[in-house]
Amino acid sequence: MGGLLIDVPGIQLGHTSLGDTGVTVVLAGPAGMTAAVDVRGGGPGTRETDLLAPHNTVDRVHAIALCGGSAFGLAAADGVMTELERAGIGFPVLGEEREGPRVPIVPAAVIFDLFVGDPAHRPTAADGAAATRAALTGDGGDAGTSTSIGAGCGATAGVLRGGFGQASVQVGEYMVAAGVVANPVGSVIDPRTGRLYGDPRLAAVDLERFRALEPPAAQLNTTIGIIATTAPVTTAQAQRLAMTGHDGIARAIRPAHSPLDGDTLFAVSTAPAPGLVDIPTLGELCRAAADVVEAAIVAAIIGAAPGYGLGTYAALTTANR
Repeated sequence: MGGLLIDVPGIQLGHTSLGDTGVTVVLAGPAGMTAAVDVRGGGPGTRETDLLAPHNTVDRVHAIALCGGSAFGLAAADGVMTELERAGIGFPVLGEEREGPRVPIVPAAVIFDLFVGDPAHRPTAADGAAATRAALTGDGGDAGTSTSIGAGCGATAGVLRGGFGQASVQVGEYMVAAGVVANPVGSVIDPRTGRLYGDPRLAAVDLERFRALEPPAAQLNTTIGIIATTAPVTTAQAQRLAMTGHDGIARAIRPAHSPLDGDTLFAVSTAPAPGLVDIPTLGELCRAAADVVEAAIVAAIIGAAPGYGLGTYAALTTANR
């Protein structure tokens, strides 16, 4: 199933939804994206993140893979690479002027979802390839209203079901959007009020029913996601967006960045080439990055579908509407 990352032209999403786990692939055109990453959790599962440091050689990536399956799920990125290579997309190791192999650059991050559904069910390279084909072709169109899709299928948020949520905002002439797999150890609900930390204007859950819920067997989670902008930021500036995006996680989830989380945010720019936005503009983009991450987490929680014996925000607020 494919579609667009909300309001960011040129960014394509592809999902492979496997019920209790899945893969979400984010890609731009053949020229790739400027990219950076910031990891804050104590238990991350990642691939190809070191090369995103501003001082390293490769300054464009071709896809980002967000995967379920804990560290096993990193195998899905192999399928993403294979499918992109088949499409002629990748880093030209002999330069653009000469024929030669192309190596797709595909950083990835995973969530722990092994105790939702079957612990032996993990995304494979074939699932990564399927998600990539969906992103390349746009096959499947709108993913619908449920956020229990792709890497968000097996996501949990404390005692509730999580998911893959999106949000966007306009900043001057630029767009900033986020796609986040909300899967934290911490809670998204304020236990005093029953309201979402990320948006207390929304309906409160039934606190008696909420307190009766049991968390999954293992509290080894992770919130991962991507911030995308049309602004022509440098790699260092993209890293600043990823860093401040974590403020959105901390607003929506408490506690965040715990020893048992692997919180990881990528930031990408779809501009044809990196420029250098001025400091006031970068400041506004950073503010927006935190806002859209927070809003995407809220969207993931309120749009989660029932299943696997997990409570949902929608079910717990029905009596309060």
